Amino acid sequence: MKIKKAIIPAAGYGTRSLPITKVLPKEMFPINGKPAIHYVVEEAVASGIEEILIVVSRNKNMIIDYFDRSLELEAFLTETNKKHLLEKLSVPKAHIQFVRQPYARGLGNALEMGMPFINDEPFAVLLPDDLFFEKKQSLKQLIKAYEKKNSSVIGVQQVKQELLKNYGVIKEKKVSARLHEIVDIVEKPQSDPPSNLAVVGRYVLHPDIFTFLKKIKPGVGGEIQLTDALKEMLKVRKCFGYEVTGERYDIGSNKDYFELLKKMYIAEG
Repeated sequence: MKIKKAIIPAAGYGTRSLPITKVLPKEMFPINGKPAIHYVVEEAVASGIEEILIVVSRNKNMIIDYFDRSLELEAFLTETNKKHLLEKLSVPKAHIQFVRQPYARGLGNALEMGMPFINDEPFAVLLPDDLFFEKKQSLKQLIKAYEKKNSSVIGVQQVKQELLKNYGVIKEKKVSARLHEIVDIVEKPQSDPPSNLAVVGRYVLHPDIFTFLKKIKPGVGGEIQLTDALKEMLKVRKCFGYEVTGERYDIGSNKDYFELLKKMYIAEG
């Protein structure tokens, strides 16, 4: 089945980037004149996604406004002989919907809100904190792996030992050069991580994941963790990790964000 739907969870508080995220969602952090989430949607569309559900919270109306048309601005540019600027207002061509997550109850809960939208189809998940810059889109790599294995595929990359405590980390059996069968997954291991392969914000999931999301209990902070649902799924279904290529930048990290701005500035000349 062709994978044409994606969920982008964007309802979090962005606490790592306070105080600016009190008023500006981290998904709207500017990168070369476009907000970060624009690049995530571009990646989805370039990977063949046709329908996108963005999960927002009540203080994220700026994201909704960005992907809507601004008729007043379009009229102003037309009337003031600035039609050449209209193309700057274009957004990636996909059918984009929005749903509000009333409470920040974790990634798993955000995905649960997309269950009616998914309608029992395999789907992609793109976390907007993680931006990849590569001609061969990271999501497209996962979609190809899913189509080959007909099983959920999670994007992973090798991460330095001292940083693994900040990620979900997989225990794996190698299948091929970049593909690994996942045996277990540990959320933010504080010691003895099972490998150096960390989950990096891109997923292609079988719709059965919703069955397991319903079964798990809230964890720390009352949050529903996708990792817990994946661990349950591993008991009855295969799941794979694919080492995606491309440079990854975590915009929730000041260091990564400024490195990305520097890279884009140099690329622009």
